[in-house]
Amino acid sequence: MLIPQKKKDSSISLLAEVSRTVTIEKDISKVLRLVLFIMSEHMDMLRGMITILNRDNDEIVINESFGLSEEEKERGRYRIGEGIIGQVVKTGKPVLVPNINDEPLFLDRTRSRQKERTDDLCFICIPIKTGTEIIGTLSADRQIEPPFPEDPSKRAKAESERMDMMQHYVDLLSIIASMISQAVRLKQLAHEENSNGTGTTHSLKGKNLLIPHRDNDSHEEEVDETERPANIIGNAKPMMSLFKMIDKIAKTSATTLVLGESGVGKELVASAIHFKSRRSDKPFIKFNCAALPESIVESELFGHEKGSFTGASGMRQGRFELAHTGTIFLDEIGELSLPVQAKLLRILQEKEFERVGGSKTIKVDVRVIAATNRNLENLIREGQFREDLFYRLNIFPLTVPPLRERKTDILLLADYFVEKYNRINQKGIRRISTTSIDMLMRYHWPGNVRELENCMERAVILSEDNVIHGYHLPPSLQTAESSGTPYTGSLQQKLDSIENEMIIEALKRTKGNMSRAAIQLGLSDRIMGLRVKKFNIDYRKFRI
Repeated sequence: MLIPQKKKDSSISLLAEVSRTVTIEKDISKVLRLVLFIMSEHMDMLRGMITILNRDNDEIVINESFGLSEEEKERGRYRIGEGIIGQVVKTGKPVLVPNINDEPLFLDRTRSRQKERTDDLCFICIPIKTGTEIIGTLSADRQIEPPFPEDPSKRAKAESERMDMMQHYVDLLSIIASMISQAVRLKQLAHEENSNGTGTTHSLKGKNLLIPHRDNDSHEEEVDETERPANIIGNAKPMMSLFKMIDKIAKTSATTLVLGESGVGKELVASAIHFKSRRSDKPFIKFNCAALPESIVESELFGHEKGSFTGASGMRQGRFELAHTGTIFLDEIGELSLPVQAKLLRILQEKEFERVGGSKTIKVDVRVIAATNRNLENLIREGQFREDLFYRLNIFPLTVPPLRERKTDILLLADYFVEKYNRINQKGIRRISTTSIDMLMRYHWPGNVRELENCMERAVILSEDNVIHGYHLPPSLQTAESSGTPYTGSLQQKLDSIENEMIIEALKRTKGNMSRAAIQLGLSDRIMGLRVKKFNIDYRKFRI
């Protein structure tokens, strides 16, 4: 079977994206929707469906779809052996229908094809299995290639090439069906649990069905869901160790020192410790020691009496008083001056202090969690940090790993931030392109999770086609040095590559309308035609 190299490359990219989606995304419904969307982009798919078999009543229903309305999706119900889908579930064998008009078993139960020509549609249906059991199907509509040549010899060759290409798509869908089989099995179980026994099934929307976490790490690194903090995302081995330590320290009142580079999420760790502790219903007060001048920091932490300094028009409680019976989080503690460090040491040892300008000793019951991105031992040697305070804080140190040491979490975090900024900016980003994923994975992330969040916010805002592309990411990720992908071609080759990508994106947005695409790109119709011819772009395949 001869498949063009360009098609082979596209197939590899398709399978890579499906694999990443199935591995990283936990919401099963989202996994299946994204898989269908990825297939639509790589296979020029008009419609796609994932059906599941309800073993209680032998009914096959459409669970997720692409290109179908909710009404059409609801109509897609079959019995075992009924129509193409029913036959695939019954026999467990894939079916390729070169032209749906020539196939009497094709039912079009959804009635989604009634408003369009059907003499140029082929249909592929693949069984989804777990072991030898059939649990559903994966199917796709594709447009048939342009009419065959009149010349009999050329026509025979064209027909052979088309059948080879169709068989290639059958093989691709078979691989994808095996990739998503676990997700479909969980949807099947949920579907059967929600069935009322009469064939009518309650909606599964809104259910947060999670794919079990698959990890090659040892059993010792597995984390129970009760140990996992609700506010921190991560599945990498270093994060599993951190989650276990958080769970242990949260049950005590020990002073904790959170260490890590800027942007790794030290405040989230402090918050997780507090809200998993016995003080969770008590105050959680945060203070950044580097945010205010030294003259104000002492008053902010310990409060002041009326008239204690110019502008002190009344008594004010400090952060420690406000945190009484709860927790105080001191971020950037390495920035505190030595006099303030002495007062802090007294609180840690004696649980008491005086307000600025006051003489009354105030007792407090406060748990202290401190954080810094600086090396406190170096500061001690330089005389900038008290050694006794360091040992008092360092009772239970926790180190948050940098993002470059938890590469497997990058796409998980990126997806979370896309969803977050979709909501904030009312956008509809559905996918991160393969090029963007490669760039995210190659970059060294000196700014850690905070830098990744900023990158994804920017990309969500810039995207116009609901897909994040490489050119939506910041320049720091796009340079050859940063990404580790030096470009070896000529300048003209690079420019042609960018021009080709922009033209394809414009044609996608305009559904193959050359004139509208030319207007978006600022080109005349003539120049647009020349560019399309130069790059051998078939604008007709975007007319969906």
